[in-house]
Amino acid sequence: MKREQLFNQFETRPSAPAFTWRGETLTFGELHSHALTWAGYLQDKGIQPGDRVAVYLPTCFDLVVTLLGNYIAGAIHVPINTRYGPDEIDHILTDSGARVLVSQADAPILKECAAASQVEFWYRGEDLRTIGARVSRDDEDGALMIYTSGTTGKSKGVLLSYRAIVSNIDALTSLWRFSEDDVLALALPLFHVHGLCIGVHGTLLKGTHSVLFDKMRPPAICDAIGDGATIFMGVPTMYSMLVDHVEAHPNAAQACRKARLFTSGSAALSPNLFSRFEAATGHRILERYGMSETLLTLSNPYDGERRPGTVGQPVAGVEARVVSEDGNICGPGEIGGLQVRGNSLLTCYWQQPDKTDEAFDGAWFKTGDVVTLSADGYFSIVGRSSVDIIKSGGYKIGAREIETVLENHPNVREIAVVGVPDDKWGEEICAGVVVAKDCDHAELLSELQELGRAHLADYKTVRGLVVLDELPRNALGKVQKHRLRGLEFTR
Repeated sequence: MKREQLFNQFETRPSAPAFTWRGETLTFGELHSHALTWAGYLQDKGIQPGDRVAVYLPTCFDLVVTLLGNYIAGAIHVPINTRYGPDEIDHILTDSGARVLVSQADAPILKECAAASQVEFWYRGEDLRTIGARVSRDDEDGALMIYTSGTTGKSKGVLLSYRAIVSNIDALTSLWRFSEDDVLALALPLFHVHGLCIGVHGTLLKGTHSVLFDKMRPPAICDAIGDGATIFMGVPTMYSMLVDHVEAHPNAAQACRKARLFTSGSAALSPNLFSRFEAATGHRILERYGMSETLLTLSNPYDGERRPGTVGQPVAGVEARVVSEDGNICGPGEIGGLQVRGNSLLTCYWQQPDKTDEAFDGAWFKTGDVVTLSADGYFSIVGRSSVDIIKSGGYKIGAREIETVLENHPNVREIAVVGVPDDKWGEEICAGVVVAKDCDHAELLSELQELGRAHLADYKTVRGLVVLDELPRNALGKVQKHRLRGLEFTR
């Protein structure tokens, strides 16, 4: 059974290191023992297979132990972003029908959320004594419920089965050559599929040793790689921080050269950042694509060309296609919606059968991302259909294409292009910019317009500009473009 693969290391390599946190290491055997104790606590409290256990924990040993204890007891693990406020927590607790909210501290705000949602509140400081028993569960049973970021409305609970998680993560980590000899420097948050599924589940499946970090600190990451870490996974924001550090510190750049693999996902990695990192470290970042509903479906190859600006090809067990608005299959270079099918897809949106049905075209899941496919099979993300496709003057324009050109301006540190409603054009092309140094905003707009016209059609020219201290992002570093549309733009 697929589910049992998650527990293989406990029996075969109990003395091998599994996770390190703040200088302490848990072996797979110790991790198993702690997880059995948590499962026993759940069973003593009456938690039944299929019950939802909401978990509000920062990156730490307790988070990993709780995940595995939930799996052993047959409960569905519902992670909550620890940066969420009361309204977001209340929604997840109520929508998931969680039996309990688990936290590391006896926090009053969490008690209030639990009480408002009529959910029990437990905290991990309690004394745990009972050893639990592993409950039998089918591979199609729910294992994990990830809540979406909610950019288009209330966040939805994405139910993922053991089969989906194990099949997909095993395929992806096999492609990336994860092994017992690897050490993963894991600084991603552990409430989403990037860090939780690839990082934690990949460790369990492949016997990799993961070193946990509670936040992205470039010096600490470089030190970890210098001390033997072989893999780092990040989002573009992390790589922006990392490349700034290694460019300024040659010793850190030299340390990074010792690693085996750097991967990126969760948001588009700019070709410029790709090139800067390669120049500093000698590594070509391996970019991939995934989402809560599909897990990790596309990846650049481990062997072969890692092509900047693309997310590669389908992972084993997955198929992908590009479909036009009228339902036809798109040819090479044509813009269309990305659809995927295979063994990694969600079981459903929790208690939302209509939303689940709307998300599928037969067996194909409609991702909502707009892409192109090259003649030799590489997918490139144009953006989300709702925010990254700008309809201006009768033209359909990809925001990412404009961003790729304008981010080469020497005073542009980061840029996000959006369509702002306009009576004449339908949408007017505008940009939010983080600058490297203070400047005259009207002059910068003029320079960006000149740069754009030198590389792109004139109807793709940016018409408005707003300079920001930072781009609005969610916890995984994805730019929240909808928050830019209401700002005051210089024209």
